[in-house]
Amino acid sequence: MDLSVVIPVYNEAQSLPELVERLHATLASLQLKYEVIFVDDGSRDSSPKVLRQLAEEYPWIKVILLRRNYGQTSALQTGIQHARGEIVVLMDSDLENDPADIPRLLDKLREGYDVVSGWRQNRWQNQWFTRRLPSMTANMLISRLSGVHLHDYGCTLKAYRREVISSVRLYGRMHRFIPIYAKWEGGRITEIPVSYQPRKYGKSHYGFSRIISVLLDLLLIIFLDRYIQRPMQFFGGVGLVSILLGVFSMGLAIYYKLTGQKDLVQTPLPIFTALFISVGVVLLLNGIIAELLIRVYYEAADRPLVQTRDKLNFETPLPNPS
Repeated sequence: MDLSVVIPVYNEAQSLPELVERLHATLASLQLKYEVIFVDDGSRDSSPKVLRQLAEEYPWIKVILLRRNYGQTSALQTGIQHARGEIVVLMDSDLENDPADIPRLLDKLREGYDVVSGWRQNRWQNQWFTRRLPSMTANMLISRLSGVHLHDYGCTLKAYRREVISSVRLYGRMHRFIPIYAKWEGGRITEIPVSYQPRKYGKSHYGFSRIISVLLDLLLIIFLDRYIQRPMQFFGGVGLVSILLGVFSMGLAIYYKLTGQKDLVQTPLPIFTALFISVGVVLLLNGIIAELLIRVYYEAADRPLVQTRDKLNFETPLPNPS
């Protein structure tokens, strides 16, 4: 299989027939072996019924029906696990992503990239302060902290080589950070502008409350990126700073006592001393425990510490000594 297109579905019955027609028109012209995997994430409308009918009509359509609504990230993870293509394309089912952009993503992959991300440039033109500005700010923040510079992390339309996405395990709402996971695997990442079409049917499933979830997920991603193999550097560093603050508070309290300015009971410094030192010790112990857990994780999962891009001359027999 050359290409797998993975599409999560949630209450998109009206969009599905048109989406499949446009997919068929685009994919049939590629001269590739392809499959389209729809993952219904517990839809409450007639989406499962429509998907069954489409699967009967088009043999290249595969459908996975989840028992309940698990969220877009879990639906994408399920589709990725079942995909057989050497290239995996992810996209939404609400017609905001145009299937006609898929060939352009594939052409960019052929230039040597491992991930090609879509960039919706003309989105929310009339919602500058309520939607576009917060989106731009979030994308700039994610790019700055992660080192993966993309303008539109929220665009689902992306193309991946199998080797950089097959080992990815997604949890929570982490699907928008898949390029960062790909970076961990040594993937080369770029983006291209793609067309954006406003939703034709239904209403958006995204709200302002998701900004908090994205920020929390981002903090977790940054920690995993920088400290997954050395958690003691994080916990130990913060712990030592806390202990130093405790020592400073203790020294300041003793100074006040010896100079006769304030007695120990007249200042909160002894409380700060006990608090900072206690927190510091706890963080150091957490760092030790985290180090042990990481070692157990890598050994139990038999997961390599590094990812190899290529090997040269390993299959060539060594010359016999003269």
